[in-house]
Amino acid sequence: MQNDKFKSYLNLHLIVFIWGFTAILGALITISADAIVWYRMLLAGAFLGAFIVFKKKSFRIPATALLKLVFVGLLIALHWITFFHAIHVSNVSITLSIFSLGAFFASLLEPLFYGRKVLWYEVLFGLVIIAGLGMIMKVEISYLEGMIYALVSIILGVLFTLMNGKLIEKHDSSVISFYEFMSGVFFISIYFLYQNKFSADFFVLSVNNWILILILASICTAYAFTASVKVMEKLSPYTVMLTTNLEPVYGIILAYFIIGGKEKMSTSFYIGAVIILITVILNGIIKHQDKKVKA
Repeated sequence: MQNDKFKSYLNLHLIVFIWGFTAILGALITISADAIVWYRMLLAGAFLGAFIVFKKKSFRIPATALLKLVFVGLLIALHWITFFHAIHVSNVSITLSIFSLGAFFASLLEPLFYGRKVLWYEVLFGLVIIAGLGMIMKVEISYLEGMIYALVSIILGVLFTLMNGKLIEKHDSSVISFYEFMSGVFFISIYFLYQNKFSADFFVLSVNNWILILILASICTAYAFTASVKVMEKLSPYTVMLTTNLEPVYGIILAYFIIGGKEKMSTSFYIGAVIILITVILNGIIKHQDKKVKA
């Protein structure tokens, strides 16, 4: 059992590294944020649908669960749209640094979803993350719009993570993700139809954009998202959200090497990154010790 949890924790770190790379793709793809998410969810849903058929799994799911998945799909679509828009109006570093607030929001919301008391160290770690965030970025007022979109995005991300934490208890992760992605495509398509956004030009993408979107939809979405839901069978949503705070560390480092001058890191970044890393490690140690004491 402990070995399974350790494997899940390592897999979670791989997933978070991939998510850090997702931000880079969002900065490099040259179409609008909502169009990126439409293509991302459509292609990822197609990949997952093929995977489910290949594995001979059942698409059948109770109507009540399906309604929940449809709602979560809407949250995911909005989460990704605000995420990519935040990157476009600011940069990768600003957007990912705001994502460090996810642990703090999760520490407040998870007890409401799971009916347990608030743990003092979860709130403390959330506050420490905020301190680390402040040291990572000296935010300029010109990036305020990007910060607001990133803040909305992370709140939506916490909500759907908590809801998926309950859904995974009864349903397969790939099936859950398939219905959520297809629901997101449905809602965005309705919006595009209303706005008359579907045109011949909408479906004409450069070769570079197609390559980046395919990587985004397959590795960074179909695999990473489904795997992130899967690890929640062994790890709590709070631990998932706290570990996700390494996404800014991975993403900003990748942005520096891939994008270059637009993404500059200061000494405060390294100090903040170390604070976040230590917080993640301490959370794992304390949770491990608590389980040993209760056992």
